[in-house]
Amino acid sequence: MVEVFKTNVKDHVQANFLLYQLNKSFPAYEINFDLEDCDNILRIESYTKTIDASQIVDILNSHGFIAQILPDIVEYTQ
Repeated sequence: MVEVFKTNVKDHVQANFLLYQLNKSFPAYEINFDLEDCDNILRIESYTKTIDASQIVDILNSHGFIAQILPDIVEYTQ
């Protein structure tokens, strides 16, 4: 399972701090930021569990950051 979040994380110092916080709570998740993307993406992947998106948002909020789940977009071609 994969969840992708839009964030207001601006630099690698902030991202590394949040990665540390998230990894403490979710050691089984693969977590990374893409700060080159215009939405400052937080991507979380889990092979064993459902991702608790609300808890992810809560953790970022508790440290003064914003995270919003990006919806899955399915493109249809004909």
